Amino acid sequence: MSTPTLDEKQLEQLQSLLIDKQQELDVQLANRDSSTKPVTLDQQSVGRVSRIDAIQQQQMAIANQQQTQQLLQHIELALQRIEAGEYGICVRCEEPIAFARLQAQPAATLCIECQSASESS
Repeated sequence: MSTPTLDEKQLEQLQSLLIDKQQELDVQLANRDSSTKPVTLDQQSVGRVSRIDAIQQQQMAIANQQQTQQLLQHIELALQRIEAGEYGICVRCEEPIAFARLQAQPAATLCIECQSASESS
């Protein structure tokens, strides 16, 4: 079952989605700088339990920042694929990726069948 390729209107809509998400992630990264800074180890001003909690929160913020940076990189690669005329084509089977999938995951590089196969193996 072959999926139709994207038309110009669909491509523009998906590019707009990607750019909006890219801007949103850029703002998120800019606002998170303070939460990933090292935790002060001054026991006089902060108790041990509070310090451990602060370190845990810092580690979660760092992990979240890394995840956001990775998503931003995927979006930037998708925008590059649009410019190169390669967007919306599965990198594994080279069949078109369904428009509905790209609306849900605009940075997707695999069609739903290839994605399912990669997750089950």
